Amino acid sequence: ELHVSPAPGIPHQLVLYNLLLKLGNYLEQNPIGTLVPGPGAELSEHNYVIPDIVFVRNERWPSIVANDEFNAATDLVIEIVSPGSKNRRRDLQLKHTLYGKYGFQEYWAVECWSRSVIVFRLNGNTLEEVMTLKEDDTLESPLFPGLSVKLSAIFNQPVNEILT
Repeated sequence: ELHVSPAPGIPHQLVLYNLLLKLGNYLEQNPIGTLVPGPGAELSEHNYVIPDIVFVRNERWPSIVANDEFNAATDLVIEIVSPGSKNRRRDLQLKHTLYGKYGFQEYWAVECWSRSVIVFRLNGNTLEEVMTLKEDDTLESPLFPGLSVKLSAIFNQPVNEILT
């Protein structure tokens, strides 16, 4: 089954930028891995995804990259969910199931319209929801020791406010 999505809107892209900036700044100070926006990931002959952002720890990079693509699960996958029930179903059901099946360690489903992040972590071959964070909450992950990001910093912030 082929799923094709229209180009993301500006709110999606601003949240993407904000996440890349926050995580990128952390990784500059703590070079524990690599962040890649919009990479291809060939999970099997019939399962190919292009997540918004992935993160891979340094020690895993050589074992999961081939032919300029990811060929195995990354440590973190982030999807910024586009508005609409079809998009939500694709990201929170179809991709969620795929990411669990192929062993992605953590999955963040970011929803611009509700200003929330649903965090899933791998348990066996299933991604289980561990928390849903709202705009006033702080996002932390064992993948990024010491990182704390207020969700308000990633939702609808003008670019010049983020850079200060």
